[in-house]
Amino acid sequence: MPFRIEQIRLHQIAMPLVRPFETSFGRTVERQIVLVEVVAGGVAGWGEVTASEQPFYNEEWTESAWLILKHFAGPAALGHSFESAAECAPLFGRIRGHRMAWGGLEAAVWDLEARLLGLPLWRHVGGTRAEVSCGVSIGIQESVPALLEAIGRELACGYQRIKIKIKPGWDLDVVRQVRQAFPAIRLMADANSAYTLADADRLVRLDEFYLMMIEQPLAHDDILDHAALQARLATPVCLDESIRTAHHAEQAIRLGAAKIVNVKLGRVGGFAEARKVHDVALASGVPVWCGGMLESGVGRAHNVALSTLPGFVLPGDVSASRRYWERDVIAPPIEVTDHGTIPVSDAPGFGYALDLDFLRAIAVREEILA
Repeated sequence: MPFRIEQIRLHQIAMPLVRPFETSFGRTVERQIVLVEVVAGGVAGWGEVTASEQPFYNEEWTESAWLILKHFAGPAALGHSFESAAECAPLFGRIRGHRMAWGGLEAAVWDLEARLLGLPLWRHVGGTRAEVSCGVSIGIQESVPALLEAIGRELACGYQRIKIKIKPGWDLDVVRQVRQAFPAIRLMADANSAYTLADADRLVRLDEFYLMMIEQPLAHDDILDHAALQARLATPVCLDESIRTAHHAEQAIRLGAAKIVNVKLGRVGGFAEARKVHDVALASGVPVWCGGMLESGVGRAHNVALSTLPGFVLPGDVSASRRYWERDVIAPPIEVTDHGTIPVSDAPGFGYALDLDFLRAIAVREEILA
């Protein structure tokens, strides 16, 4: 169904987290989130920019995303006539990097097209499963007992996999105590690029804890050193920050740098590239899963849709709204069953209603491109 983008609305909102979330990058207590609304034929599609508040995960942050959308990506899409949402990503080919910024717009266009067609987004992007398996990511805690308590709480909620954050000084002994307390759980460790290849001897010692994977232990833009590390590790290496395109995924798999790939919708620039990364991994027999970036319900709903693709065989970081927010921007909030899954919605688009009154209440700024 052809459609033309008549208006783009940018919304920045401020959402305090239920509890602080700490990684090797730092500590987050409030999310500054940019939501993108695209309008055609009186119908609105929504996407979320998953960039953090500072340029520590990658080069992007909230302010840079706003400027890229306002001055470059937004004008490129505004007034454009589409035969398909798949035509959106090539419009941003001249923009170097900043995939989270224009990826939020690209995702909104996919949501818009699904709504115009009367299809649920998960079916529109090629999903095949009616519910997705959920894991949970737990940030660095003030103490190991606090971490163990947090893990127990999440397991009681039914989550199928536990991911803990590690960094130098919060790694081997912490993982050892977690494994002793929970000997049978599916456990993984995420380093968020906190180590170098010089730490290989230390990282090899993680093998004794039979982890599902260690995620992005080395530099955010590295593939070669990860290949060298994987050659020494029995534990699978999962790449996150290093994989921005399907070509990166192909290189990493060919070099033996990744036995598992984390696919984040924003990091790769939206659904079109995410599907290509998925297809490369699936053809190579490499499992993928969906990573999270502390999204609001909009981005979380998009992650649910992405996770229905057939190659997403490992539980993703797609957890319940209430883990992060006292009140979410969608209604009803996303909930997880007691056996650790999220059933998908068959409503058109991403499947949830926007809580527009709440959005207005937490708005920081708005820009209309028309």
